[in-house]
Amino acid sequence: MKSRKCLSVLVSGLMVLSCALTVQSAEKGELMMATTTSTDNTGLLDYLIPFFEQETGIALKWTSTGTGNALKLGQNCDVDVLLVHAPPAEKTYIANGFGKDRREIMYNDFVIIGPKSDPAGLKGKNISQALSAIKTNKAFFMSRGDDSGTNKKEKLLWKNAGIALPDKEEWYVQTGQGMLATINVSQERNGYTMTDRGTYIKYQDQQGGDAPLTVLVEGDDILLNQYSVLTLNPKNCPDAKYDLALKFSDWMASESAQNKIGEFRLLGKRLFIPNAK
Repeated sequence: MKSRKCLSVLVSGLMVLSCALTVQSAEKGELMMATTTSTDNTGLLDYLIPFFEQETGIALKWTSTGTGNALKLGQNCDVDVLLVHAPPAEKTYIANGFGKDRREIMYNDFVIIGPKSDPAGLKGKNISQALSAIKTNKAFFMSRGDDSGTNKKEKLLWKNAGIALPDKEEWYVQTGQGMLATINVSQERNGYTMTDRGTYIKYQDQQGGDAPLTVLVEGDDILLNQYSVLTLNPKNCPDAKYDLALKFSDWMASESAQNKIGEFRLLGKRLFIPNAK
């Protein structure tokens, strides 16, 4: 009887401990994030988020989509926090009362990639000259066409080059897909596209390091690609978990997370460069 009583106490103790852990986990909470496809496709979040959950006890789930759609998900209060890369749209979003805090976390850059044969002769040109050469040669150009951060930047580059968006031209193909899928369409059609460097390195990695498409245009200041965490405005989304979102933002800017972002590599190359202030 004594041994049974001890067993019963032990089982009860384990049940109490289990319940306590469950309550503690529930108290720490869960976040839902909308983010751009590049942070997901590259594997950065799969690498980074387990550290966040371990260090904070907060569970984080995410959906990857174009930045334009991510901002809409935040505006509609369907998520709790955003990780996106379209600074002008982000600042307008906050000015319109949908977001509260914006914190720069990391960056890479945009590049134009294309066939190694480079039929339109882009190599050695700046971005405006390269887009002009694509138009003149009517070379296939694959646009995401999805209002993503990349697509927003691409439209700005055409405008900056003094070229009306060629969205009615046969050589200008809007895929309506994410970055990796758009790169693959470019490869199939022997065409050009614009991508963030991190996703290009992921594509290189998938190709075993020797990819059919190569970087042809890079280095212009306008090609900077800044990523930021945005919290939602509690006045617009009172049920959004603002306090937890702020903890995520703080963690992403912490020395621990910044070091991990800098250490994330494929083919020995950094995909993102931490720059939180």
